[in-house]
Amino acid sequence: MPPRQIYLLSPKELSPETIAVAFAKTSRSPESFRDIAAGLSDEKSAEFHEKWVVGYGHASVAEHAVLHIAIENVSRLAVECIESNRLASYTEKSTRYQKWRLDDFFIPPELDDHPLRAETARTCRLLFDTYADSLAPVRLLVEKQNPRRPNESEEAYDRRIRSQYVDSCRFLLPAASLANVGMTANARVLENAIRKMLSHPLAEVRLIGEEVRNVARAEVPTLVKYAEAVEYLIEINKNYNHEGHEVHEGENKDWCTLIDFDPDGETKVLAAGLYRFGGMDYATALETVRATPGAEREKLAESLLGRLSRHDTPLRELEHTSYTFDLVLDQGGYAEFKRHRMMTQTPQALTARLGYEVPRRIAEAGFEDRYRLAMDAAAETYEKLAGWNPHAAGYVVPNGFNRRILFSMNLREVFAFCQLRAAANAHFSLRRVARRVAEEISRVHPLLTKYMHLPEGETWQGIEEQFL
Repeated sequence: MPPRQIYLLSPKELSPETIAVAFAKTSRSPESFRDIAAGLSDEKSAEFHEKWVVGYGHASVAEHAVLHIAIENVSRLAVECIESNRLASYTEKSTRYQKWRLDDFFIPPELDDHPLRAETARTCRLLFDTYADSLAPVRLLVEKQNPRRPNESEEAYDRRIRSQYVDSCRFLLPAASLANVGMTANARVLENAIRKMLSHPLAEVRLIGEEVRNVARAEVPTLVKYAEAVEYLIEINKNYNHEGHEVHEGENKDWCTLIDFDPDGETKVLAAGLYRFGGMDYATALETVRATPGAEREKLAESLLGRLSRHDTPLRELEHTSYTFDLVLDQGGYAEFKRHRMMTQTPQALTARLGYEVPRRIAEAGFEDRYRLAMDAAAETYEKLAGWNPHAAGYVVPNGFNRRILFSMNLREVFAFCQLRAAANAHFSLRRVARRVAEEISRVHPLLTKYMHLPEGETWQGIEEQFL
């Protein structure tokens, strides 16, 4: 019997397209991956992809070609499209741990030679000036609440308290704020991402799509060769323009509503556990759990989740039940919420029509009046822009304005999201959401959700009272 071998096909030695071919050929070749790769060249790899991936549609082969793309100085509005691909990985410049310079914002090309360009620039400067001026008073407040420790350096002290004051000040930053994003994706995902960007209603995103395509073609010329705009996506944006529907602040009085769940969800999860570890069919497993008395059902739940630590990932059987929420969340919170791409999210367009949050520290630092003046000015400019181009109008909307998001996630993702975002170091906007989601699901499915590991002594109401 040949010995087991595990080794790396290094991107330092082989191109991404060649690595993809080496893996693809193993389905028909008895040779080792090393031997297959040794017989390949970039030209032969391109020919293979042209025939099998492009010609015959074997797109899964492209998943073996992985690229790491650095994207710098793009707006946070554009980042939403860039980061909308579920199977890619991203790391983004943080608004919690970094401070923005006064000119770190983007003016969209739609405004070139337009009379509203000057007002848009003035509004962004006002927001950035107000943001910069808010940092010192809010920091002073945080310092009083968190005194410097003995022998703690100024650098270490600022590092410890920075997120606490920046967390509140960042509510002023508009969606035009510049960001850097590192993106890792395989060629199959990247091709779809490029198509989405090329089909986007914002010129900035379309231009980013063209540049990403050019960069990718230099590395995987065949696998993204036919990434083009998608007429279907373009037409959908035209037909469902959000300006065709009025937005009313009072339509959803509760900021987080559980609108759909399966009342039989816990039964289905427990039955899936029996199915996995037993020999019965699923219908029999369901009937078995349904006929099981309450105390015995608790033992089943304990067997499935009782040994779960905070750092463990629950079994996939928890994916057999899901929950749908209608959420109103500030834009800064949504920027972090959107990273949970394993759930299904449908955000409405970013507007200034659902009101804005006022962080309590902004008010306690004596900065509320200036904060409101800047936010109200942004709302006024937004309305002027929205009457002309509702997509470009989103650039001037600050993080503090609310946004509606419809999202669905299975119970396994509920564990991941709530445990991560309820942690003490999470931003208070997301901590409030995580606590509320956990509470709503615990109300309908208490048997399984009691095994979530959430910090004790905090509620979503308490977070709201303390920070907003």
